[in-house]
Amino acid sequence: MRIILALAVLLASGLGIAPAFSAAAGRPARPERVVSLNLCADQYLLALADRAQIASLSPLSRDPEYSFLAGRAGDLPVNGGTGEEILVDEADLVLSGRYGTRVKREMLQRHGVPMMVLDPWRDVAEGREQLLAVAARLGHPERGDALVREIDAALARTKGIARRPATVLILHRRGYVPGERSLVAELLRHMGLTPMQARLGLPLGGLVRLEQLVMDPPDFVVMDEDDARAIDNGTAFLVHPALAQLLPPERRLFLSDRLTICGGPSTPAAIDALAAEVRAKVNGER
Repeated sequence: MRIILALAVLLASGLGIAPAFSAAAGRPARPERVVSLNLCADQYLLALADRAQIASLSPLSRDPEYSFLAGRAGDLPVNGGTGEEILVDEADLVLSGRYGTRVKREMLQRHGVPMMVLDPWRDVAEGREQLLAVAARLGHPERGDALVREIDAALARTKGIARRPATVLILHRRGYVPGERSLVAELLRHMGLTPMQARLGLPLGGLVRLEQLVMDPPDFVVMDEDDARAIDNGTAFLVHPALAQLLPPERRLFLSDRLTICGGPSTPAAIDALAAEVRAKVNGER
């Protein structure tokens, strides 16, 4: 369920930012009633907006299993995601994903509701650009600058930390492998490791077969530690006896999904968490 939800969040968080804030139109006024329609937009609002600016968040904003900033959501209002509800809320800015919300977005745009359309982070450069644009649109560019500095500092302290070459496969429930152009794959390369998707014929992502992993196993896998237990059919793949023998715990780099589902506020923590696993298991540091 976790990877299915993660994929849905990424698709729902659609790159491109709607031209509601284009320079040609002039700098818009700071919004006072901002609504988020998905988990990743929640994280931006909780990190970058004043609490008084937040009209409502998505239901997942309070779920600590998925929401990195769940602790900040507190008693902030939660919306049901309907366009009608947002109109009643009199939102003056809506943060939305590109996919899965088209009809809703078009309805809101017909009613003149300003929108920003957010995309999943495929790499740090795109993520920085989006983060800074959201912070500026919310009227707090300095907060975006500060978060970018945190990300850059985390990257600086983890560059090339792997002491030996190694192949790594990012592995999710049911054997899902994300494409080479993903944030975690970029972080692995940044740390001196080699993502293995292309070698398995999955440069754009997809499902890897157990037989492929047995015939050509990576040196390490990246996975969520919660997926290391067989609690349903999805996690059963990850604890198959053949994989357990090929990839014991010391060859599994654990990285919580809540740090990587959405790029942005959680990214410095994701970088540091992955680096800690690389130092401990790839480098053998104590």
